[in-house]
Amino acid sequence: MSQETYELKAEARERVGKGSARELRRNGFIPAVIYGDKQAPIAIALNTNEVTKRIHAGGFMTTVATIEVDGKKYKVLPKDYQLDPVRDFTMHVDFLRVSGNTQVTVEIPVHFINEEKSQGLKVGGVLNIVRHSVEVHCPADAIPEFFDIDLSGKKIGDSIHISEVTLPKGVTTVIDRDFTIATIVAPAAGVDESAEEGETEA
Repeated sequence: MSQETYELKAEARERVGKGSARELRRNGFIPAVIYGDKQAPIAIALNTNEVTKRIHAGGFMTTVATIEVDGKKYKVLPKDYQLDPVRDFTMHVDFLRVSGNTQVTVEIPVHFINEEKSQGLKVGGVLNIVRHSVEVHCPADAIPEFFDIDLSGKKIGDSIHISEVTLPKGVTTVIDRDFTIATIVAPAAGVDESAEEGETEA
């Protein structure tokens, strides 16, 4: 599951446009929009420090949040955010309204475990990561936090495919084939054959 939900307080924005957005940023706020669920979009302003803290905490795009606007609460999932290319501060955020029935498409990071149990890595092989994340369809209230990729027993030349990952109920991959997530490849200098033979005998 994704990390615990959190709540943000926001103010409704009466004016939209570049001028009002610049004014908001000067005053420590970020312009944002809540849209979706067949309802009219709501233009809001959020505290810059609060949003920046959430973005840097990780899991921002896969964690459902509650935004309170003038006393009314909305369950949302961040769909996009823009950073200033020079100063690296948040300029704008788009939020999607969600409910228990909402299906969302999100990128889920992959974590590699048991590297010390991979024969290929022990003898100097290199983990070549093809995909650092996997795009999935899933319920908005059941977004996985990450997928564990077990490297136990993997040898040089082995590939790890999505079929080796147990997906939670209701979660399906966007790509409809058994794609590769990572491979174990020989290092440029070659492999110590005596070490590899020792591993095999063990």
